[in-house]
Amino acid sequence: MKTIEGKCFDEERALYGMEEIAVKNCSFQGPADGESALKECKNVEAEDCFFDLRYPFWHDKGLKIYSSEMTELCRAALWYSENIRIENSTLHGIKALRECSNVYIKGCDIISPEFGWSTRGITMESTRAQSEYFMMRSEDMIFRNVIFKGKYSFQYIKNAVFENCVFDTKDAFWHGENITVRNSVINGEYLGWYSKGLTLINCKITGTQPLCYCRNLMLINCEMTDTDLAFEKSEVEADITTKVGSIKNPLSGHIFAADAGEIIMDDKNAEGKVIIGKRKCVYCA
Repeated sequence: MKTIEGKCFDEERALYGMEEIAVKNCSFQGPADGESALKECKNVEAEDCFFDLRYPFWHDKGLKIYSSEMTELCRAALWYSENIRIENSTLHGIKALRECSNVYIKGCDIISPEFGWSTRGITMESTRAQSEYFMMRSEDMIFRNVIFKGKYSFQYIKNAVFENCVFDTKDAFWHGENITVRNSVINGEYLGWYSKGLTLINCKITGTQPLCYCRNLMLINCEMTDTDLAFEKSEVEADITTKVGSIKNPLSGHIFAADAGEIIMDDKNAEGKVIIGKRKCVYCA
């Protein structure tokens, strides 16, 4: 593997098409303001590098990025690439990851609107992220110990597992399919609308009008706080250990809750059963 160390690149396609290279302590910035520095490359390792120019990693195969910084000016950093590993790095440009596959991210700081769209096969661990429309239309996801803040996250995703995460977000998981969330905290408005196969286990949920219009929704041993008008038009089986602010017109299934401020059943098609003051976790796996 060829090593390129201590260099500064600012020209267009500075290292285009290179293979088997280790780029160390290099910076991609300067007056030429060039784009696509490492486009169409194979088996690249970047360590302790600084990226201040647009589109550095497009159509690449085999990327390892360690302890590097991508600034706000490093827009759309990783697109159409596969077999990616990013650790202990900052990704601060808009649309930092899109249309990629087989991605592993650990120990990173992400501030990137529209991050992760249409990514297939991503594991993210011990990472902080801020974004809008985070991970939209992505599939085959595993997130562990991720702290997220933003809006409209995880919309239209499929086949995802989230463990020990903290999400402060509105409109999360809209239209998502086959999603499991364990031991996590979710604070936000309009959680999970129109989802199919959303399962929440040992979670703490806060926010108005959660979990409406869902299909095959399951809650196991969950807490709900300040959650009014929950479960409207949803097919649901739920075991809730706390008081729910209000429950409105569940379409079908059973909701066991410690208490409820109000139960609204004014839709003739709503046939869900609400059982107060009992716990019957027959749905536990």
